[in-house]
Amino acid sequence: MDLRLPRMRGLLRRPRRALAAAAAVVVLAGAGTWTAVASDDPAPVRRADRIMSMGDGVRLDTSYFTSGSAGRRPAVLLAHGFGGSKADLREQAEGLARDGYAVLTWSARGFGRSTGRIGLNDPDGEVADVSRLIDWLAKQPQVRLDRAGDPRVGLAGASYGGAVSLLAAGHDARVDAIAPSITYWNLADALMPNGVFKKLWAGIFVNTGGGCGRFEDALCRMYQRVAESGVPDAEAVKLLRERSPQAVGDRIRVPTLLMQGQTDSLFPLGQADAAARAIRANGAPVDVDWIAGGHDGGDLETDRLHARVHSWFDRYLKDDEGAATGPAFRVTRTGGVDSTDGQAQLRGASADRYPGLGGGPASVPLAGREQRFANPAGANPPAVSALPGIGGAGGLAQLSSLGVGVSLDFPGQYAAFQSAPLTEDLRVTGSPTATVHVRSTSDDAVLFAKVYDVGPGGTAPVLPGQLVTPVRVEGAKAGKDVTLTLPAIDHEVEKGHRLRLVLASTDLGYASPAAPATYTVSLKGGLTVPTAPGVSTAAAPLPAWVWWLPLAGLAVALALLLTGRRRTATPAPDPALAEVPLRITGLTKRYAGAADRYAVRELSFRVEKGQVLGLLGPNGAGKTTTLRMLMGLITPDEGEIRVFGHAIRPGAPVLSRVGAFVEGAGFLPHLSGRENLELYWRATGRPPENAHLDEALEIAGLGDALARAVRTYSQGMRQRLAIAQAMLGLPDLLILDEPTNGLDPPQIREMREVMIRYAAAGRTVIVSSHLLAEVEQSCTHLVVMDRGRLVQAGPVAEIIGSGDTLLVGTDLPVEEPVVEKIAALPGVDSVVHTDDGLLVRLAADGTAPGLVAELVRLEVPVASVGPHRRLEDAFLTLIGGSA
Repeated sequence: MDLRLPRMRGLLRRPRRALAAAAAVVVLAGAGTWTAVASDDPAPVRRADRIMSMGDGVRLDTSYFTSGSAGRRPAVLLAHGFGGSKADLREQAEGLARDGYAVLTWSARGFGRSTGRIGLNDPDGEVADVSRLIDWLAKQPQVRLDRAGDPRVGLAGASYGGAVSLLAAGHDARVDAIAPSITYWNLADALMPNGVFKKLWAGIFVNTGGGCGRFEDALCRMYQRVAESGVPDAEAVKLLRERSPQAVGDRIRVPTLLMQGQTDSLFPLGQADAAARAIRANGAPVDVDWIAGGHDGGDLETDRLHARVHSWFDRYLKDDEGAATGPAFRVTRTGGVDSTDGQAQLRGASADRYPGLGGGPASVPLAGREQRFANPAGANPPAVSALPGIGGAGGLAQLSSLGVGVSLDFPGQYAAFQSAPLTEDLRVTGSPTATVHVRSTSDDAVLFAKVYDVGPGGTAPVLPGQLVTPVRVEGAKAGKDVTLTLPAIDHEVEKGHRLRLVLASTDLGYASPAAPATYTVSLKGGLTVPTAPGVSTAAAPLPAWVWWLPLAGLAVALALLLTGRRRTATPAPDPALAEVPLRITGLTKRYAGAADRYAVRELSFRVEKGQVLGLLGPNGAGKTTTLRMLMGLITPDEGEIRVFGHAIRPGAPVLSRVGAFVEGAGFLPHLSGRENLELYWRATGRPPENAHLDEALEIAGLGDALARAVRTYSQGMRQRLAIAQAMLGLPDLLILDEPTNGLDPPQIREMREVMIRYAAAGRTVIVSSHLLAEVEQSCTHLVVMDRGRLVQAGPVAEIIGSGDTLLVGTDLPVEEPVVEKIAALPGVDSVVHTDDGLLVRLAADGTAPGLVAELVRLEVPVASVGPHRRLEDAFLTLIGGSA
């Protein structure tokens, strides 16, 4: 997904007026200048850029694409997504041009180089602009005409551009076919579903447009009013409905291909279902494609969708009867695992059953007594279903498309009703429904309904598509029956799993009442689940990655076997080490491709309970490599690591007793510190009571800052929050890599106290740091490494000794004979060169008779005396001065 975000393409809505159209043509004919360019593709594509005037002071930036020889051909208008511009569409436009279409792209009002203010497809604004662009196309010699002045034209676009395609078809009879995707039918229902304000998506929407001031005044005032109150009003709903395709739904009578994302909390599948019902009722052909991804799940099928759009236009714009337009209904399943490209289809005589999808709905009984739960003051902390605006990024998008994501419900803030384990697999295709009875201590109740797929034993609950249905129950104080229509999904629930209906009082993406209230909910029957027996999975080869992934694993296994490095079974636990947090024996790791170069070599040491161990060494000493092997991230070449007697392997269960803070942690900036930690723990799948959240927070000492958004945190507070995250579950072994990076002295002191407090309860801390003075004051034991080997290990006092250290010779170089004389004095333990001068470490009793007099005689200045130099002295001595 382009995070200029929902690519919501301009909504067009206004009846054409012959006079206005004629005036527009006059203005356009004399505006702008043309330039032509050729692409680098084998079939040359000519592109002409032009600024067109819309006749009301607004100028649109357009590009016109053609290819091939002279002659007339159908035209296609491509509309961009919200926050985007015509530049986003160039590749698709060139492909259509090579396929024999004249293609026009443009930047909508308020975007790219176009002027004007955003009207969310105002009938007199963006929708009228499309009609004027069609006027222009009708005059181009390359464009096919059906009758005098009527061009053969289609529209396609995603999100904002998909909506403008639908609106244009309802407002302009010259439109012949449309292919909108991941878009809305009713914008009021999308942003204010069932009377609940979708605050996060609405905020992202406005900010992506450049801020409230970039919108028409009426829209800006509406948004500010609703955002402040958190409650949609009748005027806001009316304004958005008037600019929605639904307003002209009875006038859309052209072939329509609807492509809607299954992972889309902004415009869920129900928006396409409503559009399909209305357009099919007008007698027009309608095909529906439930695609992988969406606004929360990314653009996962772009190439396939473009190919289907091309075929759709070939059929209905070029009149190609043989064009393969695809099935009447198609759904991508499990990221393509259970068919070629995830294709499941509704065919032939059963096609008219979509969106009802045919088949008798299954009834799944739910168990659960009447339950009471709270809407907390300020609706905080909120439950989490989707994470608007970031779900489309990278791996999150892929996981979301597979029904895997982050979800979180807080105890005491929801009611749950659960089925018995299913006796057979159940494929849910459509919108489940349930009826509940709701009472509230407030006049209105706001609930968020969702259905989880729960594994055996209550494990790994999955919220399909990360989707939730909000509902405002008015007059709930007296009690009210409410029928809930859950989000449309396509999801297989395996045998032995349960379905869990959850009604939460809050959700991160929505505005909930700020006043505290108590809700009481009881069931009025079971869960009605739609099935689609008419939808069959196409028979075809599995996707390539299904084959190469296991083959790659086989190749790796074979290579290990042939080189004599086959993995063996994990060694049995050693009972004698069951109470020992860490023992490393003969640990060795070579650099890749270098048999004689070692990152770590024959390292051995042992750590006991209650110790704070400092891992020291210059850059390249092997500290980070050691920590990575300890956490199971990489595998040693030789030797072993045992944690509480268990040998460490990647994914070893004993690693659940290890907490780690390495290179910082990522937090959601709009959530509070506490909410971030709760979300993290929920994602681990472990029981909430095992988090020991309050204990970890007390140790970290964040205080009142926990209730504030993380974006307000200082660097020191973020570091402490990251430490608290590593402490969740109170792991017996805590690993901290450079925890004081970026902290000021007071913050460093606080971090020192955090480590000491944590180990005081009998747990163990390993800290890697370059701040020697801090390590000296924080740690009870040290392990010093250099060039991959152990230099020395033991208690701090044994390594640094108890004598004081003098810093001398700061004003002039001290020659070696002088150094030898100082080292030979009674009471001097050692002398080390540093950049600051000489460090003279005294013997254990801290006295050196005649030292000062000798230094004066040798004209060597004394800079300072103090124990703060002792660890640095010892460290430099141990590694030969090569810090």
